[in-house]
Amino acid sequence: MKLVVQRVKNARVDVDGKTVGSIEKGFLVLLGVTHTDKKETADYLVKKLCKLRVFEDENGKMNLALKDVAGSLLIVSQFTLYADCSEGNRPSFINAAKPDMANELYEYFCKKCEEQDIKVEKGIFGADMKVSLLNDGPVTIILER
Repeated sequence: MKLVVQRVKNARVDVDGKTVGSIEKGFLVLLGVTHTDKKETADYLVKKLCKLRVFEDENGKMNLALKDVAGSLLIVSQFTLYADCSEGNRPSFINAAKPDMANELYEYFCKKCEEQDIKVEKGIFGADMKVSLLNDGPVTIILER
């Protein structure tokens, strides 16, 4: 499982011209699933994500986690995180999990984040999504397991 985590002032995802998820301060998370991922993989990354201390404290140091700043999550599935561009110019997505498995783990990941008492908004799995964000920093972290 691979996460691209962007600290944002706000973010939203639109499908067919309608906003399906939006947050203010928090993380936009692009989530990719590979064949070997399991629920234990998601559990580990949920804990890592929710405790990630990249928000500034009163001294301007990145020392606060999502809950400390009453932040939210916008989680968007993105199989292209597992693109293999090592040969040729057209990416191969053979390392991305099949849609059924990926969707199951995506939904599980979102549910586990909600169980951390964090507001979670989502995209729509498999949809053509338009993602808008205002980076804060910018701060972009890649988490994977």
